[in-house]
Amino acid sequence: MIRRPPRSTPKPSSAASDVYKRQGYEIIWWKSKSSINKRDSKKTFKRLIMPKKLDLTENLEKYIIDHSESLTDVQKEIIQYNISLGDQQRLQISVSQAQFLQTLIKISNIKKILEIGSFTGFSALSMALALPSDGLLISLDKSPEFSMKAQSFYKKANEKKIKQIVKPATESLNELKDSSQRFDLIFIDADKENYLKYYEASMDLINKNGLIVIDNVLWHGEVIDDTKNDKFTNIIREFNTHIKKDSRVAKNIIPIGDGLTICIKK
Repeated sequence: MIRRPPRSTPKPSSAASDVYKRQGYEIIWWKSKSSINKRDSKKTFKRLIMPKKLDLTENLEKYIIDHSESLTDVQKEIIQYNISLGDQQRLQISVSQAQFLQTLIKISNIKKILEIGSFTGFSALSMALALPSDGLLISLDKSPEFSMKAQSFYKKANEKKIKQIVKPATESLNELKDSSQRFDLIFIDADKENYLKYYEASMDLINKNGLIVIDNVLWHGEVIDDTKNDKFTNIIREFNTHIKKDSRVAKNIIPIGDGLTICIKK
């Protein structure tokens, strides 16, 4: 948005304004107390240019990580292990997402978390580290291989607040519902085909004012690409539309990692 200057203010050329707009800047004009040219008694104006958005490059993200809360040795070990898995490393949340979740847990006084989709344990361990000593995190994953590896990392970190359940998440969610379990935060990061089922099941398991956080909602940016109409891109689009229309929650998308939707149950 370009804020109009007072009538007495010299306006920038339209060409200059267009350049600033294209670059995502806001132009603000205000009166200066002094004149640039002492021989000219006319009042002049300074210009403040403020960025509206920032492209998060790989180097900039590294800077953010380096200047945020440090990772533990076990967290770093999980990341290195996941890198060794090749393409499967994409199943891990980003470090910035992990740091954001930790902050969310601490400021919201979260004590009980349900995670749907464990992978090798980076997200579960990161969240558990932010819980109070009497907190609990239940993590669901159907893969015995990944779950065993995750548990080995929990043990190495001496993290005892995590309970791992190995079976299809839909079965575990039904059992949790039948046992009247309730959670302060539910984190969904599993198979996309069942995202809607996981979300609806979460609505029965989350406390009032509790948080449901969903990963991958921007799907590598392909959700806005009209040329992308593959199965998974459309699943994410339909899921996002469902959340947008859901009056049971307040919701916002946070553009970190591959996109996180934060829902607050009303």
